[in-house]
Amino acid sequence: MRNLRMSFSIPKQITDNHGRPVTYMRLAVTDRCNLRCFYCMPEAGIDYMPKKDLLTYEEMLRLTGILAKMGIKKVRITGGEPFVRKDLMDFMERLVQIPGISELNITSNGVLTAPHIEDLKKLGLKSFNLSIDTLDRERFKTITRRDELPNVLETLDLLMAHGIKTKLNAVVMAEKNIEDLIPLVQMAQDHPIEVRFIEEMPFNGSGTGYSGQLWDHKAILDHLRQKWPGIVPLPMVAQATARQYQIPGWAGTIGIIAAYTRTFCGTCNRIRITAQGTLKTCLYDDGVLDLRALLRGGANDLEIAEALVKACHSRAKDGFEAEQNRKPVTESMSTIGG
Repeated sequence: MRNLRMSFSIPKQITDNHGRPVTYMRLAVTDRCNLRCFYCMPEAGIDYMPKKDLLTYEEMLRLTGILAKMGIKKVRITGGEPFVRKDLMDFMERLVQIPGISELNITSNGVLTAPHIEDLKKLGLKSFNLSIDTLDRERFKTITRRDELPNVLETLDLLMAHGIKTKLNAVVMAEKNIEDLIPLVQMAQDHPIEVRFIEEMPFNGSGTGYSGQLWDHKAILDHLRQKWPGIVPLPMVAQATARQYQIPGWAGTIGIIAAYTRTFCGTCNRIRITAQGTLKTCLYDDGVLDLRALLRGGANDLEIAEALVKACHSRAKDGFEAEQNRKPVTESMSTIGG
C-alpha cells in the first residue's frame, strides 16, 4: 500500500468511471433546519447529529483545498439550512480564497438570510437558490409547518435589489401546491429570475408517506402549457439539472428538474459532502466514503485524494443504479445536503 501511495499523484481533473469530469461540489455545512417541510422531514424533526460529529469549518476548508487541486471549481453551500450555523459568512470568505474555486453558490430557505445579502454581494456570490414552494402564506405554513413567508419574501426582494442571480426552487406536490405553479411562474414575467419546479423525491425522513410520482416533469410542463401555449424550450445547458423554458417577452425563465425521473444523470458533474463528512457521488446512493474518518484518522492530503479518486471510479452510472445498490431510502433531505 505504501508503494501504491508513493506512486499516486493528485490528478488535475478527477473523472469518474463513466468518463464524466467532476467539477462541482455540494457542501452541506449543517443538517439542522429552522423549517419542517413535510416532504423533507417529520413534524417533530429528525435526530440531528451531535456537533462533534459534524465537520468543522477547518476540515471543510481542507477538503475543499484538496478537491480544488483535483478540478473542483464550483461549490454550492447547502444544509439543512446553511444560515443556522454560526459564523457561516466568515467561513465562506475563507472558502472563496482557495485557489481554483471560481464559483460560490448557496441554496437556502431564506428565513435568516436578509441581513447578509449585502455581504453576499461583496463576497462575489455567483447565484442564490431560494427554496419557496408557494407564495400563499397559509399554504406556506401548511407545507413548512412554520409561519416564515414574510422573511423569505424579504430575502427575495433584497436578492433582486442587489442584482444577485436568483433561482426559486419549488417542489411540486399533489394536493399541496399545484395552484401555486402559475403564480410562481408569473414572478418571471418582470424579474430576471429562474423559477424552477422540482419533482418530489422520497427523502422525507421517514421512508413512508411519499405521494408517488403524480407530477413528473412532463405533467408539470403540460400544466404550464395550458396557461402559456407559447412557452418554448431554451437550448440545453451542459451538465444542468433543469430543462429551461421561456415565455416570449418575459424577463426571466422557467426550469423543470426531473429529480425523481432522473433524466440528467448522463452528464452529471457533481458530488456531495454531507455535514458529517460522507461523500455521496449520487443523490440516491447511501454514501460511498467516510471523509471524516480519514480527516480525523491522520490521513494526509495524498491519501485523501487517492480515496476520492477510488470512490469516483466506482460511481453508479445513474440514480437508478445508485438506488438499487443501497438499503431503502429513509433519510431526510436535510441530512443529505439539500
